[in-house]
Amino acid sequence: MLPSLIDSGVNLTSSQFNKDRTSIVVRAKQANIDNMLLIGCCLHSSQESLLLAKEHNYVCTAGIHPHDAKDAPADFVSQIRTLVEHQEVVAIGECGLDFNRDFSPRDKQNTVLEQHLMLAQQLDMPVYLHERDAFESMRVQLERTSIKGVLHCFTGEQDALEYYLDYGLMIGITGWLCDERRGEQLQKLLPLIPDDQLLLETDAPYLLPRSLKPKPKSRRNEPAFLQEIAKVAAELRGQSIEHISEITRNNFQRLFLSDRDK
Repeated sequence: MLPSLIDSGVNLTSSQFNKDRTSIVVRAKQANIDNMLLIGCCLHSSQESLLLAKEHNYVCTAGIHPHDAKDAPADFVSQIRTLVEHQEVVAIGECGLDFNRDFSPRDKQNTVLEQHLMLAQQLDMPVYLHERDAFESMRVQLERTSIKGVLHCFTGEQDALEYYLDYGLMIGITGWLCDERRGEQLQKLLPLIPDDQLLLETDAPYLLPRSLKPKPKSRRNEPAFLQEIAKVAAELRGQSIEHISEITRNNFQRLFLSDRDK
């Protein structure tokens, strides 16, 4: 029997799922994925993620991705405050810095991230963080605040990993781990992540695990494929997949659901 897993990051509102979103959820349950964190990347997708979380009994985030920071309305913080009044919203984000693609000006990204972090600190909520080629700027931001959360889809260097771990963040691992081309460095760093700071996520529909066989004709990732990421993670860490299931479930519960269940 497949181990029970939680997908700590899914873009279920993606247009790639428009034609078969219900089937995606069904296949996830068949693969023993029994909870998901649905990612909000802008105010609209945050609202849509909330509706899907209510419909399927999942949880979600509310925030603005750095790619969309340039379009953040002046009142976005108050709009996020309204969304987090719903118990399904368990984290602020996806927010952060992306200096790889620079779809938004860097100063705007920093300003919008700072407002997310301040809100999370005020509400004592976890943050779902994105950082790509922006570690030094992210470090400056984090040192100005005291937050809990996860560094989603970590792909950085060892010094960045060590900093995020020392800060107290959890580390989200995706199908990047299963990529024999790009994932070699992450494969080496994975054993450095303590058991109590590891989360698994698909970031579906992106980052299809390249080790998956057979590969879907769509070449699209989905939550059911989290099992492949867990299998590879277990092998690289020298742990059983049952152990990976237990620790990542406990971490998800502690970070995102402990306040909700009080």
